Amino acid sequence: MKKVFKLVDLDCANCAAKMERSILKIKGVQSASVSFMSQKLTLEAPDDQFEEILDEVVRVCKKVEPDCIIKR
Repeated sequence: MKKVFKLVDLDCANCAAKMERSILKIKGVQSASVSFMSQKLTLEAPDDQFEEILDEVVRVCKKVEPDCIIKR
């Protein structure tokens, strides 16, 4: 499954790159892209694991950018 999420309060391109690298290390993530310019996260993961992977993505992103919110 591939979904696109809106990011709110992503402050810099460097943080976006850190978030993307961290997301790609999560087990089960097939692909991920964080765009600072469009303020979007594109995530691809298996359908049956998607929600638990998304929860882990949220936790990882909070560590990098505490103010950033992923709109579900």
